[in-house]
Amino acid sequence: MPAHHDLPYRSLFAHPELVRELLTTFTPFKLFDNIALSAFEAVDPAYVSEGLAARQNDIVWRVRIGGQCLYVYILLEFQSGLDRWMALRMQNYVGLLCQNLVKRHALPPSLMLPPVLPLVFYNGAPRWSASVDLAALVDAPAELMPFQPSQRYVLIDQQRLDPVALEANSTLLALLIRMELSSAPEVRNKVLPALLTWFKDAPQASLMRSVEVWLQALAKRRGNPESFSVDSAKEVSDMGRQFETWAEEFEDVGFQKGNAEGIATGLAKGITEGIAKGQVVALRGMLDKLLRKRFGDLPEPAAQRIATATQTELEQWFERGLDAPVLDAVFGDGAAPP
Repeated sequence: MPAHHDLPYRSLFAHPELVRELLTTFTPFKLFDNIALSAFEAVDPAYVSEGLAARQNDIVWRVRIGGQCLYVYILLEFQSGLDRWMALRMQNYVGLLCQNLVKRHALPPSLMLPPVLPLVFYNGAPRWSASVDLAALVDAPAELMPFQPSQRYVLIDQQRLDPVALEANSTLLALLIRMELSSAPEVRNKVLPALLTWFKDAPQASLMRSVEVWLQALAKRRGNPESFSVDSAKEVSDMGRQFETWAEEFEDVGFQKGNAEGIATGLAKGITEGIAKGQVVALRGMLDKLLRKRFGDLPEPAAQRIATATQTELEQWFERGLDAPVLDAVFGDGAAPP
């Protein structure tokens, strides 16, 4: 489901530079090598839920490779729970993309559908265990299997990336991922100086601003609400002190330096304990705003349920609220009147 901490990553992947780095560095495909940034064009994913606003965690880019257009569908998956039905969701999204192209007469003269590369970018602490192939979720006799739906997606599991390969990678996206996964001393002594050098060598105001937004969100998730900038004269010392504070907090929740699973577990626990209350309040406000926009004023039973719901319930209702035909379908049990 869309969540407020997805938005900084959306800001990053609004830049073709980082989309190209994602494709060339973290996927096995070679056809994106040496593709110019001018070949990348952002696409509005509003069609994904027809009649509704675009999903907040959908990112679609069109890449021109030779005489053909290829669509890259990036889905940000940052929720704590795994979605068993991700392959089914992805099939729906890709199908809506192709359907929209047909509807708008946006196909090439050959009238052939374009290729689509579906990506799931996941940074949750639990290891991703959902099937990446829809066919694996279908139970049918062998002779009927050729007629069953099949949809695969590429999984980029941030917490399980090879740390050695990641450290050897000097791209901006790799530096940001290292910043999220590394201990505070490693960030201060290695990652942050490399990041500052990157911007010194390639100053880009718009991209720098998106990185600042991402860094501020990372600071809040790690327990430090103060903002900072990468173009300040005191950035190294000031941010170093912030990372020291994070290190002390991580030690209290069992953060283990150099252990990917320990990092993921400690970070997840620190986030949960540090911002859970504020996250629930934010989710209540987001859900209330979404439902009022779609269904008008909420009846008292529905408002009371939202006011007393758990974070898990709020996340589930938010996702249902994106495309539910009536209000009672959001809550799933008919307890709220339509």
